[in-house]
Amino acid sequence: MQKIHVKANRHWMNDPNGFIYYKGKYHLFYQCFPYEARWGRMHWAHVVSDDLVNWEYQGIAVFPSKTDDRDGCFSGSAVEDEGKLYLYYTGVRYLVENPEDINLFLDEQFVSAQMLITSEDGYHFDNIKDKKTIIPVFNNSEIGDARHTRDPKVWKEDDGWYMVLGSTINNKQGKLLFFKSTDKKNWTYMNFVTKDNGFGWMWECPDYFQTDGEQILIFSPMDFNKGGKSYSDQSICMKVMFQKETCHMEMPDTYQYLDYGLDLYAPQTTVDEAGRRVLLAWLRMPKPVDGQWSGMQCIPRVIEVKNDHIYFRVHPNIRNAFSKKINSPDEADENGYRVSFSLEDGETVDIGGYQITRKGNKIHTDRGRLVDTSWEMQTEFSTPDLKDGFQIDVYVDPNLIEVFVNDGEYIISNCVYNLGTDIHQQGNVKYEMYTLEGTEVSEV
Repeated sequence: MQKIHVKANRHWMNDPNGFIYYKGKYHLFYQCFPYEARWGRMHWAHVVSDDLVNWEYQGIAVFPSKTDDRDGCFSGSAVEDEGKLYLYYTGVRYLVENPEDINLFLDEQFVSAQMLITSEDGYHFDNIKDKKTIIPVFNNSEIGDARHTRDPKVWKEDDGWYMVLGSTINNKQGKLLFFKSTDKKNWTYMNFVTKDNGFGWMWECPDYFQTDGEQILIFSPMDFNKGGKSYSDQSICMKVMFQKETCHMEMPDTYQYLDYGLDLYAPQTTVDEAGRRVLLAWLRMPKPVDGQWSGMQCIPRVIEVKNDHIYFRVHPNIRNAFSKKINSPDEADENGYRVSFSLEDGETVDIGGYQITRKGNKIHTDRGRLVDTSWEMQTEFSTPDLKDGFQIDVYVDPNLIEVFVNDGEYIISNCVYNLGTDIHQQGNVKYEMYTLEGTEVSEV
């Protein structure tokens, strides 16, 4: 049983997939390579939760078994219809595999198709008899790229089912493809959207939804950040205009980063039990923890729109779980703790070597002492100018620091290693600290 953060069950984890509230449970699938703590031929692992706090591992749900997914079951989504669970995903077939490591391809020589597998209960999947290819490889098609078309997100509207896929134009410019279906199996191409150069060459993991009366698009353009030490592939979000009749989408030039720590990627959303739009995303890690596992998910975040700004707030189930007041990180549960405080200009709080500072109207963080300088990673991060104040809630895990500013006006989340168990402050900062209630106390 895992709490708060879903982490790799040894070996490798990346994108969250098939995130859904189904038959009274939260189901989360995620890409994994179940043999080693590195990227390889993808499977879908499966965890289930009653409350988004406690997660139980269910094993491998989807694995390569057909010609179109023989070399990997990549990202996708889940929907429910008449009690049945439908998983949509991208299957990959290598055209030339690496003879020294058959879990990898050579020279971008692979193709992708869109696939479907179903379940009557959300737990049992027949990978041999039930899989279907619903959108074949685009061979010489102007619609989508044969290699880089992937990550189906499916949703329902009053007049049927819709799908958005990420793709590319000649490996130079990203675009999204829209499809429509009446039966969830046969799909008709409807439209596409793209933007001029500057938004990356490939758009991964698209997620379109409505919340608070606004239409929101989240996607992950590749090679979006050019230069510097941050990951070049990033996740961004924006308000859009979408006409479902024609699948015409208008995208603005303005955007927000999903997270200003720039370590999170490939987010996916669903609707929780109370109707809130909830997001998870994968934490990229530069090296395995203790040489054993790599990858984890951020804590669930509720998406809200206020005054034209997209907020990512801590899910109330997570916040309520941290209800036991403590005086020191040494008293915290192994699943971490929360520190809450407000900063005046120039003040700093140092949490185990991770520094959080207010500089004018921005919050600045520095993880320089918690990563190896040889990794050539970005270590300092800042929010844009803040409008709602300078209240900070920090969720601390031994390998992930999540700094929520003004209840999700902005967030800075960072991967860390060798986190200390002391807290220091510069200035007259008063803070409160909480850990999980009803759990045994152990050292962090």
